[in-house]
Amino acid sequence: MLNKHKIINEILEVGVVAVIRAESIVEAKRISAACIEGGVKAIEVTYTVPGASEVIKELGKEFNEKELIVGAGTVLDSETARIAILSGAKYIVSPGFDKETAKLCNKYGIPYMPGCMTISEMTKAMEYGADIIKLFPGSAFGADFIKAVKAPLPQANIMPTGGVSIENVDKWIKNGVVAVGVGGKLATGPSEEITANAKEFVAKVKATREELKNNG
Repeated sequence: MLNKHKIINEILEVGVVAVIRAESIVEAKRISAACIEGGVKAIEVTYTVPGASEVIKELGKEFNEKELIVGAGTVLDSETARIAILSGAKYIVSPGFDKETAKLCNKYGIPYMPGCMTISEMTKAMEYGADIIKLFPGSAFGADFIKAVKAPLPQANIMPTGGVSIENVDKWIKNGVVAVGVGGKLATGPSEEITANAKEFVAKVKATREELKNNG
């Protein structure tokens, strides 16, 4: 079984989390499988998907821990977080910070990624043990905002979701994010297209990190 730090490290290693929003269990599984095929093993099944808990369980049966790190997204409260964890979710993502969800995740040793928009929200989330801060919606700020946050909070692990595309993912990485969450720009369309997009995102994140390493 993966421990908390191993889960975080494996998510950060690839640097891309696929945010799955679908109309059915079948569709969610198809999109997830296509993302995994393209090298994106961190799959965030949102609780806007009908039967999200079932999707998490089914993915856990179909793929092993080397192929998949499944998490739950759009988790609004600790009750939902607990159901998701019992269904097999390895990490919890929320659109906003929730103190009780943070406590529950700490208790179970599960990474918590709350959505924050301001420095004060991020600071509070980190005080409650949030492992990665989800900048949401990323489109409201843009990649340049990361530099402004990292000045007073250099220790913050930030993952933008919303507003990340193949055209700008390199800018987000260069400005200091540890990973990106991608939904519609990655997880829609035919399976072959999703797999190709996943490969492109993974390759661009890797290339940008290499560039930073070589220039650093």
